[in-house]
Amino acid sequence: MRRNLAARIGVWSAHHRKTAIIGWLLFVVLATAVGGASGMVEMSASEQGTGDSARAQKILDDAGLDQPAGELVLVSSEKPGGWKATARELAAAIGETGEAQKIEPPLASKNGKEALIRFEIKGDSKTAADRVQPVLDAVRDTGEAAGQGVEVHQFGAASAEKWLGDLLSEDFQKAEFTAVPLALGILLVAFGAVVAALLPVGLALTACMAAFGLLSLASHQLHLFQTTYSVMFLMGLAVGVDYCLFYLRRERDERAAGHDADTALRIAAATSGRAVLVSGITVMLAMAGMFLSGLMLFKGFALATILVVFIAMLGSVTVLPALLAWLGDRIDAGRIPFLNRRRRKGVHESGAIAGAVLKPVLARPKLFAFASAAVLLALAAPAIGMKTESLGMEKQFGSDAPLSVAYKEITGAFPSGPEPARVIVKADDITSTSVQGGLAKFGQVTVHKAQNVAEIEVELAGNGTDDRSKKALAELRDKTVPAAFDGTGATVYVGGELAESVDFNDQLKRGIVPVFAFITAVTFLLMLFCFRSYVIAVTSILLNLLSVAAAYGVMVAVFQHGWGASALGTEAVGAIESWMPLFVLVVLFGLSMDYHVFVVSRIREARDRGTDTRTAINEGIRRTAGAVTGAAAIMVAVFAVFGTLSMQDMQQMGVGLAVAVLLDATIVRMVLLPSVMAVLGERNWRTPRGLRRLPRLEHGEEEPPPAPRHAAPASATR
Repeated sequence: MRRNLAARIGVWSAHHRKTAIIGWLLFVVLATAVGGASGMVEMSASEQGTGDSARAQKILDDAGLDQPAGELVLVSSEKPGGWKATARELAAAIGETGEAQKIEPPLASKNGKEALIRFEIKGDSKTAADRVQPVLDAVRDTGEAAGQGVEVHQFGAASAEKWLGDLLSEDFQKAEFTAVPLALGILLVAFGAVVAALLPVGLALTACMAAFGLLSLASHQLHLFQTTYSVMFLMGLAVGVDYCLFYLRRERDERAAGHDADTALRIAAATSGRAVLVSGITVMLAMAGMFLSGLMLFKGFALATILVVFIAMLGSVTVLPALLAWLGDRIDAGRIPFLNRRRRKGVHESGAIAGAVLKPVLARPKLFAFASAAVLLALAAPAIGMKTESLGMEKQFGSDAPLSVAYKEITGAFPSGPEPARVIVKADDITSTSVQGGLAKFGQVTVHKAQNVAEIEVELAGNGTDDRSKKALAELRDKTVPAAFDGTGATVYVGGELAESVDFNDQLKRGIVPVFAFITAVTFLLMLFCFRSYVIAVTSILLNLLSVAAAYGVMVAVFQHGWGASALGTEAVGAIESWMPLFVLVVLFGLSMDYHVFVVSRIREARDRGTDTRTAINEGIRRTAGAVTGAAAIMVAVFAVFGTLSMQDMQQMGVGLAVAVLLDATIVRMVLLPSVMAVLGERNWRTPRGLRRLPRLEHGEEEPPPAPRHAAPASATR
């Protein structure tokens, strides 16, 4: 009988280990170098949005109507007029940097205790953040030298972008330097040897490096959002370590069962290697669903996660077997005495714990299926009242963040109304009588004759985000603007802050249906083809939906209602970031396949040897318990690190994914899955007639292995 694809790749790599290892290193170095040389291209303002507001912004971008990056500096004092000397020094210091223009005289507040200095950063606003540092230094130094009772705060487009960029860089470094040691520590506990622990981390990091390079190259065609690299690292480290862990754990288990090194590696390639391929393909196809969202933000996330998962999967089935063949027994080098002693006493210690849990579950499967489903539904209950919105600055960064404090101080001293809607008009001749007639119906109009573009500012009722404002925006779009410009031949779009938020949320609502339909259909078809059972395919989808619903419920409970938020070191903001539900849905559908494919493959492997379903369930879950526990611990640790970062959306993503993986690896895989499969019994393995003619995909080692060098019972070798 022929070996499956994973087995053939693994055997080839083991026999050509120098080629596999050197090829992998050359690939990583080349991808990293090319990506670093090309640099990353970020999304423009129009690409970040969708709908009419994005089209309005694109007209301005294409016309080169780039507004200079404006900056505001507030000087406040305890007494009226006490700010004057500092304000003069500030204006002079800002001018001396050579980076500022149009520095206006200080504008005093009504009570005379504050003054506002307004100016612009010279040059292209898109690169203003790269040049604003001298201005920031001048404002900081002047503020520090000011007399007692005088405070200085700065806020503006360039300074905010610079602050955000520095924050993201610091957060990424924090995640990297915290998550990697955590993963390494968990692997040390799992394997009890330094080399065995370093191998998965090293492969995951090199996969991330290569993916970073290729993503930078791809960003010249598909522009990316700032946080895309963080999302890629999050996924790459978690998935890369998990795939290597599954493979390495199976190889070590086979060696412990008495097989020689070649046979153990071949069995691991044919079983865990195959599970890695199936899981990786499933994750990538699930991530591809984000391309259907209609938003460039999600298209970038999809590209990033597909790249890093593909490279991690590729490394796990190619260079990992080569490294294992090269290292041989040296994989156990650097043994940690206490942990290694525990390993020798019982190779399947975690399996024994799983066996203790499974005993009552398989004895009364209906009871445990109902109870575990009830727990997950109870956790999911808060999601019924989920409120989503694009989180503003104070909610995103916290009320104590320097940017939030500066904004609050400036708007408190110089309050203004809500952001107006911006109507953008593009015509072949902006000075034509018909177009001018339409423009005349509005108040604040700026005409750019050379570009044949006009900008109109329209004040909206309400506070800028409430229902009154949304109703006013809808009336402006549906009635006022069409009535003014019908028959003029002009292209007219309504943009502005509220319009961007409304368009983005509307597209999310429209996009979630095709994305959900795609990932459920893909999951069903892949599980159906791989396990030749529609029951397992349907069960996979239902279990995933329960995990996602529970994650939603926990996110709403913590971040919307504030239950336990202080214990987690975060704060309730009253809403979930608008793009988070769709992202979590797709990611969890993909990541759940890590455990599901691995566990069900081992159950099917036992079933194919002739055991009854309950025995196969018991054996499959017990034998995968150690790998699943280690993999889940690593994923939870990595995601939890992101839950400690500065931005609220990263915290929500980290907590939501960490909780979902924890539930998935415990309640779902240890209780709900075995109990449901036990209730279904032989119905788990029903093959649709249409699939009976397809080639059978074996879940075990397809060729009888040669006798092991150390005698072992037949049951242990197979």
